Amino acid sequence: MSVGERPASQTGAPTKGEGLKKIVAASMVGTVVEWYEFFLYATAATLVFGKYFFPSTGNELDGIIQAFITYAVGFVARPLGGIVFGQIGDKLGRKPTLQLTIVIIGVSTFLMGCLPGFAEIGYLAPALLVFLRFIQGFALGGEWGGAVLLVAEHSPNKTRAFWSSWPQAAVPVGNLLATLVLFVMSSTLSSEAFLGWGWRVAFWLSAVIVFVGYYIRKHVSEAPIFLEAKELVEKEKAVSYGVGEVIRKYPKGILQAMGLRFAENIMYYLVVSFAIVYLKSVHKYDTSSLLLALLIAHVIHFLVIPQVGRLVDRWGRKPVYMVGAVTGAVWPFFAFPMFDTRNAVIIVLAVTIGLCLHAFMYAGQPAIMAELFPTRMRYAGVSLGSQVTSIFAGSLAPLLATQWLKDTGSWVPTAIYLVVACAITAFAVLSLRETKGIALEDVDKADAAREGLLKATAR
Repeated sequence: MSVGERPASQTGAPTKGEGLKKIVAASMVGTVVEWYEFFLYATAATLVFGKYFFPSTGNELDGIIQAFITYAVGFVARPLGGIVFGQIGDKLGRKPTLQLTIVIIGVSTFLMGCLPGFAEIGYLAPALLVFLRFIQGFALGGEWGGAVLLVAEHSPNKTRAFWSSWPQAAVPVGNLLATLVLFVMSSTLSSEAFLGWGWRVAFWLSAVIVFVGYYIRKHVSEAPIFLEAKELVEKEKAVSYGVGEVIRKYPKGILQAMGLRFAENIMYYLVVSFAIVYLKSVHKYDTSSLLLALLIAHVIHFLVIPQVGRLVDRWGRKPVYMVGAVTGAVWPFFAFPMFDTRNAVIIVLAVTIGLCLHAFMYAGQPAIMAELFPTRMRYAGVSLGSQVTSIFAGSLAPLLATQWLKDTGSWVPTAIYLVVACAITAFAVLSLRETKGIALEDVDKADAAREGLLKATAR
């Protein structure tokens, strides 16, 4: 059997109707659970961890900066998770990989809620926090690629961006739940009680919701196109898969995926993390008001993402993404003056606009990245391209912005930083070929043809 042939007994036809909705639901529920836990840490790092796990220096921003450093550890771990779980996902399947990642993140997050603070065990407290954060980030590095590919590989060609945008929409839902739990805790408890034990409840809840996500993911099936590719790799020993193969054969695709992710990842964490720091430290906004603003913005973000996914299918991958890159560069120049008004409605509007502009980059990512790589190495390529970027983007964005705020007292350096990031992403968009409506089978055929050329050259 040649590289391009498929077993006659199988078909790569996309899943439709109720079957596709079930796949989308399974992917979304698991993603909600995973990102609830990940963003719970992000919000707690801003509101709690700086005071609880680190020694006081007399400057509130110092504790926040230290907490963001531990936050960045999770991003450093994500590419390692992407490599390990990308390899597993391309060999064994998307489903078992996603079941494993959700359990690891659930356990690590629950244990975070059990940690004593700096006052009890000194520097061992932040050390344990960093260790658990690393484990959490490691598992999440393999989560995103599998979740979006489970949907993308089941979706019809003409509506792939729409259907695969739903796991993306699950991310603000996870963030919404994390924000909601913290909002309830902070608004119903005294400041002392919230810092003492209230924040722990949100982390302990992960033990409950992780079972829901695991159960639902247990009852989904792999996409036919993946099963065909898996069988082919097993029969054709010369055909390889996974991380090493994608780095050798598709380095351009990895770099393009990284470029697409760069500004999107930076912008998101500036909107949902640094905006809290800015409003709390500069304007002394109370915690409950900030969390309420984020609650409203996350709801709208969730509603907007699938609609942008429709536009990606209708207008094309490149035009929609370019809109996000250009408008994202403009956002800080009107958002921070809106924050400075201290008007609650205007602040909510600034955050919401930021997330809506972010959606123009975010919604189409799964479809675009899935179309960059053939099935036999798609999990590895997507995970590597998206997660390596997080080290230089999302992990550093709130940390750098907070440091610049401390040093200069201004938001302007952060705005310039986002402009540069958006320029890099715009260049990556221009380097893409338009793949609207392409069949993933055709991506595999092109890969097979390339393999044939390489073998002919070798002979």
